Amino acid sequence: MSIKRLGQAAQATKTAFVFPGQGSQKVGMLAELAEQFSVVKDTFTEASEAVGFDLWQIAQSGERLDQTENTQPVLLTASIALWRVWLELGGVAPKFLAGHSLGEYSALVTAEAMTLADAVKLVNLRGKLMQSAVPQGEGAMAAILGLADEKVIELCKNASAAGQGSVDAANYNAQGQVVIAGSTALVQQVMAEAKEQSGKAIALPVSVPSHCSLMKPAAEQFAEALEQTAIELPRIPVIQNVNAEIATDVAQLRQALTAQLYQSVQWTRTMQYLQDQGIQYVVECGPGTVLSNLAKRLPNIEKAFAIDSKARMEDALSAVLVAEGKIA
Repeated sequence: MSIKRLGQAAQATKTAFVFPGQGSQKVGMLAELAEQFSVVKDTFTEASEAVGFDLWQIAQSGERLDQTENTQPVLLTASIALWRVWLELGGVAPKFLAGHSLGEYSALVTAEAMTLADAVKLVNLRGKLMQSAVPQGEGAMAAILGLADEKVIELCKNASAAGQGSVDAANYNAQGQVVIAGSTALVQQVMAEAKEQSGKAIALPVSVPSHCSLMKPAAEQFAEALEQTAIELPRIPVIQNVNAEIATDVAQLRQALTAQLYQSVQWTRTMQYLQDQGIQYVVECGPGTVLSNLAKRLPNIEKAFAIDSKARMEDALSAVLVAEGKIA
C-alpha cells in the first residue's frame, strides 16, 4: 500500500484541521468514499491488523460500535482514512492540527508523531481502561448550556463537596456550552441545579464519564503503555487538549495524553488559539459535523468544512485550495 506522505503536500497558512472524538461515530461511516477510494479500506485493513479485529465490519454493521474500546479505534481509523483521501486528491497540509479528546490521537498520527498501528492499539487500550475504571451505571456525562463556565464549575464543586463521589467540568466546548462528568447522582444534581439557574441540561448517551477525576486510575495504567510507545514531535503543530498549548518535547506530549484522561478538554481555548494565529478555515477530518458547526460560530473563522462524504470533500478541497492560493 502506497500512502502519500505529509511532506508531499503544500503547506497551508490559513487552514487548520480538527479531529472529532467519541460521539461522532455512525453506522456505515465512509461507505460512499470507500467505493471510490481504495485507501479508505486499505487504512481500515492496516488498523485492523494492528488491533486484531475487523474495524471496518464494526463501522459498517454497527455491531459493538458503541463499546468504548471499539468506538475509539474505529473513529481514529476513519479520521486517518479521510486525511489520506485528502492528500490523495492534492489537499494542502494544514498549518495547525487539533483533536477533541480521542481526536488528539488522530491529529498526532496525521502529524506523523506516531504510527496508525501504534495509535489504534493505544486507543483500544484507552477505551478498555476507561470502561473498567467506573462500573456500569455509576458514571455519567451531561451538557450544560446557557451558563457561564464559572457557574458550572461552582455547581460541580458544591456537588462534590459532600464527599459522595465527584463531578467535574469535562469539556469546555464553546461559550455557554460545558460538558460535565462524574458520579451519576452528582451529575444529575448539577443538571437539576443548572435548570434552576435558567440553564439547560442534556444527559449524554455515554457509558464512560470521560475527562474527570474518576479516570485517574485508568490514567495511571495508561501512562505505562504510553511510555512503551514510540512517539516523535509532530511535523505539524498539534494543540493539546489539556492546556491549549503546543508541546516542545515528547515528554510533554506523553504527560498531556495521560492527563487528558482526567482533566478537562480545553476546546474553547484551542479554537481561540487558532484564531489568534490567523486561522480562517477549519476542516473537520472525521465522521460528522460537530466540530465544524462549533467553528462556524466563531468570529474570525470564515468557513468551516466537514469532509466525510465525496461532495463535502470536494467542496472543502476546492475552497481551501483557492483560499490558500494554490489554484485560481
